[in-house]
Amino acid sequence: MELNVLEETPKRVTFEVKGSNHTLCNPLKVELYENKHVKVATYSVMHPLVPVPRMIVETDGEVKPRKLLADAAAKLAEAAGKLKKEFKKVK
Repeated sequence: MELNVLEETPKRVTFEVKGSNHTLCNPLKVELYENKHVKVATYSVMHPLVPVPRMIVETDGEVKPRKLLADAAAKLAEAAGKLKKEFKKVK
């Protein structure tokens, strides 16, 4: 997976997530909206034959978008780890 930042301001970041799809972008969007500082969290795939999601995150300015993205990704990784543990218990 490769992140390519297209635009960045103190309140907003727009980036492409090459090598990813809805499986990562949708949960990340949902997790971002759990934070009260997030004003916009969305993504789009411009064309199905060129599946490179473009994500936009906009904040109220109190917290930088990159910080919120890192926090949301960490929470998703933690949740995935817990799910993996539970699956290992089931046999």
